[in-house]
Amino acid sequence: MKLNNIMKQAQKMQAQMEQIQASLADERVEGNAGGGMVKAVANGQGELISVRISPEVVDPKDVEMLEDLVLAAVGDAIRKGQELAQSKMGQVTGGLGGALGLGL
Repeated sequence: MKLNNIMKQAQKMQAQMEQIQASLADERVEGNAGGGMVKAVANGQGELISVRISPEVVDPKDVEMLEDLVLAAVGDAIRKGQELAQSKMGQVTGGLGGALGLGL
């Protein structure tokens, strides 16, 4: 009887996690670099949605700086998306995601 309850709880947790994963595709987080001159938007699943570059930061003589700013903004957005996913999943798993091998 106890094992049956555990299985029901596990199935309920799995259903909740699947629902959260699906909703994360609609969540948006923004990463910034260069004081907001470069912005990157990602979803809660870590997928890059868009990149916006302010014209003032575009300098043909210093393309390397622009590349660095884009990388920094994208990295920031993806990190924020991962943090959002971990936070939402943690609500369901109670912090057990890593222990269960869920890759959170």
